[in-house]
Amino acid sequence: IMMNTWPGVSDPNSKDNVIDWLKKYDGTTPISAHYQWATYNRNNDKALTPMTLEELEAAQTPQQQPTTEQQPTTETPQQTNSIKDFGTPMNANAKMVSDFRKGAGDFFASDGWTNGSCFDCWWHKSNTSLDNGMLTLTIDKDKGGKGMYSGAEFRTNEFYGYGYYETSMQAIKNDGVVSSFFTYTGPSDNNPWDEIDIEILGKDTTKVQLNYYKDGKGGHEYMYDLGFDASEGFHTYGFDWQPDHITWYVDGKEAYTMRGDMPNTPGKIMMNTWPGVSDPNNKDNVIDWLKKYDGKTPISAHYQWATYNN
Repeated sequence: IMMNTWPGVSDPNSKDNVIDWLKKYDGTTPISAHYQWATYNRNNDKALTPMTLEELEAAQTPQQQPTTEQQPTTETPQQTNSIKDFGTPMNANAKMVSDFRKGAGDFFASDGWTNGSCFDCWWHKSNTSLDNGMLTLTIDKDKGGKGMYSGAEFRTNEFYGYGYYETSMQAIKNDGVVSSFFTYTGPSDNNPWDEIDIEILGKDTTKVQLNYYKDGKGGHEYMYDLGFDASEGFHTYGFDWQPDHITWYVDGKEAYTMRGDMPNTPGKIMMNTWPGVSDPNNKDNVIDWLKKYDGKTPISAHYQWATYNN
């Protein structure tokens, strides 16, 4: 493990010059970089939480404590539930911040309708909760006598475009269901169908499915191996949406990038939990994708917050 600071060769007559890479060094001295700490953990199957100031002080006595202006722009209020948080802190200075530990923020619950197709549920506000310092989205029994299950969904009223989207989520582990965080707009908004997805399939919560739609055309699915079980605690999942690419992040680390004809229509930020159609006689069944849903209820995904920053 190493860290260093160094000037590159700036003599244009030297074959080893790196002017094209670093630009020409102007000779200013002294100039310094600073580091607070470095860590290594053998148990690399578990995500790490950031070192706290108290842990730092126990490891060494810093020469100077950070000033108020130097404090990070993140917020980690004390949890009121027992779910472990393995993710990165919330960016409290993002353009849109909805901290579900404090309330609904910019989101509201979908209520009284269904997507149909492969979704074997109706959305009900009563399947959502903001108790115990988190948002809970629950899959439950049929509540409307229509022979379908009930699911839960939160969405924004506002539309958001290029920028960085992130959430803290604990997914459901159960065959046949999906826990998600995504942007969407479509015909119901008098727009083209543009969508960017983070979907954790309950059949294997050690992976996350990444995807996007541009004008109704999908087929960009990529399964990313998380290296942990997303049902065992909160982790942060995000994506940076730009005109020529989308880069997904897990716990603050770059996971995967797609390039091509990207979505360009601002969408609503959404998260939902739902069971897929498991009737093999129904043409819309998604058994091959999600496995067959066993009907277990209630089962819930949990979210601590969602942010957007442009």
